Amino acid sequence: MNTDFEEQEDELLALQSIFGSEDFLRHESKSAGEFRVSVELPAGFNVLLKHGEEIRQYDVSFLPPLLLTFELPEDYPSSSPPFFTLTCSWLTDPQLTSLSNQLTDLYQATGNTVVLFSWIQFLREDALKHLNIHTLLELPSDHSKIPPTNQAQQEVECYKAEEKESTPQSEPPDDQNHHVSSNLSPPPGDAAQGSDFTASNTSETTDDFLSSAVDKFELSESVTDIPPNKDHSYSGLSLTPSQMLLSQILIHDAEQKRKVFAATLFDCGVCFTSWLGSECVQLYECRHIFCRACLSEFCKVQITEGTVQGVICPQPDCTATPTPAQVNYSLKSTEVKENHTDYLKMLEKGSYR
Repeated sequence: MNTDFEEQEDELLALQSIFGSEDFLRHESKSAGEFRVSVELPAGFNVLLKHGEEIRQYDVSFLPPLLLTFELPEDYPSSSPPFFTLTCSWLTDPQLTSLSNQLTDLYQATGNTVVLFSWIQFLREDALKHLNIHTLLELPSDHSKIPPTNQAQQEVECYKAEEKESTPQSEPPDDQNHHVSSNLSPPPGDAAQGSDFTASNTSETTDDFLSSAVDKFELSESVTDIPPNKDHSYSGLSLTPSQMLLSQILIHDAEQKRKVFAATLFDCGVCFTSWLGSECVQLYECRHIFCRACLSEFCKVQITEGTVQGVICPQPDCTATPTPAQVNYSLKSTEVKENHTDYLKMLEKGSYR
């Protein structure tokens, strides 16, 4: 067993112990795999899209991950860097090329030692700084050179900067290149994964879609458990590639916030007991948090007494109203739903206020 192979095996085993299956997938049949790298965003990070005369800007905490696929050649790490493909929905081809060149430079700077962990650290912590992106990401407009939504990928081949002078070539061989991919349409099960939002109403405008995508997915953190791998349709809407990209980012951001909320402990504003967010409801209007049991009992009493307009935030002196979906979610395990069909109809129409 040669030294390169031993180092490759040690590196891959170490990476498997560090990263979970959601972040790192190893291809067992060969020395290859893929990373989903989520870049770290500073507080107050915004995504901006200019569409004609209109400017849309949103505060986000999460961006869809970069996808780094790699294969280790036989002479890695002693002589050659990994072959790799870097893919990202919200970066341009020149930006991806710049990151790829930096990865190659990092390998050379290590003195021909294992480098995958350093690559992941760089992409996660320093990729935005390298691209001079600080607190604002401006998405490419549809007047920029971006592919149509039905084009799955646009690939640009980038070759190693340095070639052996003893082997002049008009074109580098296939085994000396990596691909930089830019994907502007939401891939199946990727950033929009986990959502239950379907834009199929032809009367809904594009602007309505982008706004409702934010609202509905922010509510999803406390309304319901979202089934994974659900198919998503944007049929009936004429979304431009940049608008599709923006909706992908907003949906991913809201879904990640929902996951963080579900795994965080909160004190219920009624019983003052600590609960995981998965057992709580956060009212959208006032952001007060209550355990599902307390909010359910509160809503049940109000509805049973016929005080429909009394279904407001249980917090004293707060007049915020839970959304119909949140009330429906809170009551889903009680008999109130069976005994108050008229109220449920109002819930469905959102007209109980």
